[in-house]
Amino acid sequence: MNTTKRFSDESFRRARLARDARFDGLFYVGVLSTGIYCRPICPAMPAKEENVRYFNTALAAANHGLRPCLRCRPDSAPHSNPWMGNQTSVNRALTLINEGILSGVDSITLEQLAEKLGITSRYLRELFKTYVGASPKQYALYQQLMFAKQLLHQTTMPITEVAFAAGFNSVRRFNEAFAQELKLTPSAIRKQRAAGSVQVQANSINLKLSYRPPFNWAHMRAFYQLRAVDEMEWLGDNSYGRTITLGKVRGYFTAVHNSEQSCFDINIVFTDTDGLLQLKRIVSHIRRLLDLDADLIEVEARLSLLGNALPKINTGVRIPGVWSTFEAGCRAILGQQVSVEQAVKLLKLLTAHYGERVTVGDQEVLFFPSAEAIAKAELTELKMPGLRKSALRALAVFVSECPDSDVEQWLKIKGIGSWTVNYVRLRGLSAPDCLLADDLVVKNQVLANISSDPQESELIDIIHAKDKAAIKSYYLEKSQLIGQAISPWGSYLTFQLWSQQ
Repeated sequence: MNTTKRFSDESFRRARLARDARFDGLFYVGVLSTGIYCRPICPAMPAKEENVRYFNTALAAANHGLRPCLRCRPDSAPHSNPWMGNQTSVNRALTLINEGILSGVDSITLEQLAEKLGITSRYLRELFKTYVGASPKQYALYQQLMFAKQLLHQTTMPITEVAFAAGFNSVRRFNEAFAQELKLTPSAIRKQRAAGSVQVQANSINLKLSYRPPFNWAHMRAFYQLRAVDEMEWLGDNSYGRTITLGKVRGYFTAVHNSEQSCFDINIVFTDTDGLLQLKRIVSHIRRLLDLDADLIEVEARLSLLGNALPKINTGVRIPGVWSTFEAGCRAILGQQVSVEQAVKLLKLLTAHYGERVTVGDQEVLFFPSAEAIAKAELTELKMPGLRKSALRALAVFVSECPDSDVEQWLKIKGIGSWTVNYVRLRGLSAPDCLLADDLVVKNQVLANISSDPQESELIDIIHAKDKAAIKSYYLEKSQLIGQAISPWGSYLTFQLWSQQ
């Protein structure tokens, strides 16, 4: 199994004794004398080192026969993939499984998942055995159980509803899996429910979603604020919210930053109770939007190696996501060759004219237009080149006809190039390795950073000579080297450079 530790046991020891929140979810502490496993931030008295064993994942600890601690609740830890960047198919599969693609009423088979990934089911099983140490179905089941455990601890949702929200098709199967895999019962967990657990209201739910610090909330808030669409998105000093659509489910969420507890307090409101059946997928989307599972220790360590290409690092900068790839594609097309302010103005017009206003709970909100709505729109309200309007409509037609298509297939659409697709991968999929090297701001910032170093005489000379061809050639070679050096974290470099313009 290729799940080698990124840190030494001595590093783990120091982190658990210090209860260092930066390591939360990066490893788990198995206490052999009590038969439980904990997060490194567990408030309980630290166990003696001779009674401790360290695990990369909660699943690995469970496979060793340990049950989750009821005090620190490993189910609430930020997610982490120790193999991130090593195997693209595994990472794509994990993302889909975490969203619940193998569980619930809309689940698909393992063979269908493999086909979606472009590989055989046999090869997918082999990859999981090598990189995860468990089969895809075993991994999916454990994720369901941990999500259910989180709901049992944090809410008063009836156990039957918890079972279905976590993707189980029967309460009997839920109880059996809980006892077999966690060595606990749902009713026992419910008795241990944290003080202050929130009463679930009809069509709404409140949860705490943790992250590993540092988290530069000021940067993320400013990024969202500049690009926010009225009535579809809203911000406070410590909060961000927006409307959401997932299949037939619609609603909105508001996330309030809680820096003291390294988490966000999330309130989700749906148009009807069917939304709770998609809760696991909705929560997974919110975690992606806020980039809650980023390992910034690893990311910023790699960024620090870039030298004069990035002489300073804005600590805690993450990837502010967009709810869907279609919305990200629309944002990218509207942003082609115009300022951010002009792009947002066009986006607001598009959403106001073709989006739908709906009362959710006691609030009237605006939903981003569907692909079907834009596909048949004239777009006369948008003051922009006709070719760009055509590209927007063509994208909408393509997405409405092929909703599950890979974004790389969008390149066949006239008016959509590599920058647009990479922007969609960056914000619509939150892919970690999207260095937008051909982005004008990225290019100018890299050249400005390097040319500020007096020892970079080659670049300084060609800039003074205003030799555009030489500058282009220099940047092409340099950006390729930078991309190789920062991989698999190119997206974080993109946002670092954008944040420093």
